[in-house]
Amino acid sequence: MLLPIHIAAGGLAIVLGAAALLARKGGTIHRRSGLLFVCAMLVLGISAATLGFRKSPTDSNVFGGLMTVYFVVTALTTVRPASPWTRASNIAALTVAAGLSTLDIIGGVKAFNSPRGLLNGVPFFMLFFIATVMMLAAIGDAHILRFGMPVGGPRLARHLWRMCFALFIAAGSFFSIRQRVAKILPQPFTTAPMRALPILLVFGAMFYWLWRVRDRRTLPVVVRHDSVSLPTRAK
Repeated sequence: MLLPIHIAAGGLAIVLGAAALLARKGGTIHRRSGLLFVCAMLVLGISAATLGFRKSPTDSNVFGGLMTVYFVVTALTTVRPASPWTRASNIAALTVAAGLSTLDIIGGVKAFNSPRGLLNGVPFFMLFFIATVMMLAAIGDAHILRFGMPVGGPRLARHLWRMCFALFIAAGSFFSIRQRVAKILPQPFTTAPMRALPILLVFGAMFYWLWRVRDRRTLPVVVRHDSVSLPTRAK
């Protein structure tokens, strides 16, 4: 029963993530779809890690699932009011990010030295790319623990890129494998360019919103209950 739950959560995560990206930032649709996206991604990540662990403790899905959980949790704590819970979460997140980065570097070296340049089907350059991202994320977590959560544009940028990278993981795990896409979408959507398009759109949307908030260091950020909202002019 775990595999159907995993597949359903992945499909919901992609739809909800797209809705959050397209919705007005700080609006009701954005906040609600974003929170549901976090829930779907938590189910997706935990189920992926569990399914992978059943095969092998070193299965790539174990690390991918943990990484997914890491990104959505830290993105959520970024827009939560500071509390002992958020600080404890950030400490745990730093440990996870540093550990995953180290494991990915080790895996990248093993893959690079293998005859085909692969480790458990993952190419060495992808492992080094993920290790770099996790290392940067860990540095950001350490900065938060030392200096506190930033405000304005930097705070929103931290939330945006982590949510978008979690969506990239969900979209990439589905669209990167042609057989998975063929089970859901018509044949024209199974070509390599069409399968790459959703992933590119995720990064395009991420860089667009990062550009929109790049200089807004004095951006009025309103914490309402558990969310950060942008002014209505940010569309």
